[in-house]
Amino acid sequence: MKKPLRIAMIGHQFMGRAHSNAWRQVGHFFDPPFEPVMQVICGRDAERTRAAADKLGWQEASTSWEETVRRPDIDAVDICTPGDLHGPVALAAAAAGKAVLCEKPLANNLAEAQKMLAAVRKAGVVHMLCHNYRRVPALALARELVTGGEQGESRIGRIFHFRAVYLHDRGIDPRAPRTWRHDKARAGSGALGDFGSHVIDLARFLVGEIAEVSGTLQTFIAQRTAAGEAAAQPVDVDDAALALLRFENGALGSFEVSRFGMGRKNHARIEVSGDRGAFVFNLERLNELELYVEEGPTSGFRTILATHKQHPYMASWWPPGHLIGYEHTFIHTVLDFMKGVAEGRSPTPNFEDGVRGHQVLDAIERASTSRRWERVGAAAEVR
Repeated sequence: MKKPLRIAMIGHQFMGRAHSNAWRQVGHFFDPPFEPVMQVICGRDAERTRAAADKLGWQEASTSWEETVRRPDIDAVDICTPGDLHGPVALAAAAAGKAVLCEKPLANNLAEAQKMLAAVRKAGVVHMLCHNYRRVPALALARELVTGGEQGESRIGRIFHFRAVYLHDRGIDPRAPRTWRHDKARAGSGALGDFGSHVIDLARFLVGEIAEVSGTLQTFIAQRTAAGEAAAQPVDVDDAALALLRFENGALGSFEVSRFGMGRKNHARIEVSGDRGAFVFNLERLNELELYVEEGPTSGFRTILATHKQHPYMASWWPPGHLIGYEHTFIHTVLDFMKGVAEGRSPTPNFEDGVRGHQVLDAIERASTSRRWERVGAAAEVR
C-alpha cells in the first residue's frame, strides 16, 4: 500500500476546483508515488467552504489557513488563493516543513517572490509553481522538438522569433463588477500578471532566458463598481499589455495580452520560428501542434494531433485521436509534484522560475514608465 500524501488546499474557487479535480483523478489514470489524501480545504466563509469540501471531495473544511498549514497531519500545501495570500501562506507552509504547490504568478511583486524563494530554500522543502500550460502534451512535445529530446538534435534549429498573444474579452463590459482582479493590492497586476505570466513562462520554457524588454500597459476602464456597492472604485491594474523581448540567445520576441480582445474567450497563440523549422500552438485547440520542418519542395505546415501514446503524458490516457482537455494539465502537474516530493527535488517550474518570471514582469512595468528598454535581472541575481 502506498504512503499517503496528505494535502491542504487553500482556496476553493476556479483554481481550487481545477486542482481538486486533479487530486481526485491522478491516481485513477497514473501511478503516482503516493496516495493523495484530500485532507482539508480552506476558505474565508465557513458555509461556502463546507459546501466546497462536500462537492469537491475534501474530508474537512476550515476557515483558518494559519492553523491548517501547521497541522502535523498535513504533508503538502496547495495554494489556490488570490495573489495577496500566496506569500503569507507559502512562508508559513515552508516554516512548518510542508511541500508547497503554488498557483501562478508566484507573488504580487518581485520582492515578495524573492522572499518566498528564500523561505523554501532555507526550509529545504519541495516547491513547485503551477504553470499548467507546460504540461499540455502538445507544448511538452514542442519543447522536445526545440531541445531534440533524447536524440539531442533540435528540429527547430537556431531560434529567431517568439510571438504570442493571449486574449480574453471578459473585461470589455463597463458594467461588469469590480473584483479582486481589479485591485492591485490583491492581484499585483492585471492582464500582465494574469495572462502575461503564462506567456513569459512559455517563452522561457521554449526559447530561453529573457535579457531585456520594452513594453506598455493600458487601463481602458478606470473605475468599476463592486457587486453590492453603490460607489465606483478605481481600477489600478492594467487591462492590456504589450511587450518586446530580447532573449539571451539572440532571439527576438513579442507578446500582447488583453482582457479586451473582443470575441476571444481563452485565445493563447504561440509561434516559434528557427532556421530549421517552426511551430504554432493555440490553447483553444490544445491537442494540436502545427509544425513546419524544412524539407525542400514538400515543405509545409502540418498539424500533429498530440494524442499518441509516445507523446508526453498521453500513454495513460485514451487511444490516439481521443482528445484531452484543460483539466488534464492540472492532473499532469500534481503528478509531477508528487514525483518531486518522492525524490526530494523541486520540479520545474518552481519558485526559482517564479522569481525569474517576476523579473521579466517587473522589467516590463518599469519599461512602461520609462519608455525605454529595461534590463531583466540575470539568472545569477535569483536569490
